[in-house]
Amino acid sequence: MISECSTKELKEKLDKKEKIQFIDCREIEEWNEAHIAGATLLPLSEFEAKYESVLNDKNAQIVIHCRSGKRSMNACMFLLSKGFTNLTNVEGGIMSWTAEGFPVVNG
Repeated sequence: MISECSTKELKEKLDKKEKIQFIDCREIEEWNEAHIAGATLLPLSEFEAKYESVLNDKNAQIVIHCRSGKRSMNACMFLLSKGFTNLTNVEGGIMSWTAEGFPVVNG
């Protein structure tokens, strides 16, 4: 199943140090401009080739974000097709995160 969460809900999960696998599926250039602390970069362009080296527990809570929420939903749908069961797409992605005034790591 794929659920969705707001950036406020994501911030709460990170602040509480919930046990999640937090994936940023944007490309390296976007990551280098700014990213959310605690995320693991797994670009959508390399997702199919590399997901198994990063995501090995099909029942883990996996939260995925991108710039606006579209690529991360594609990543969630791909993982769902591979048998992953606990997927969350971040609505609005990093655009919504920064609009809320939440911190990012630059560079």
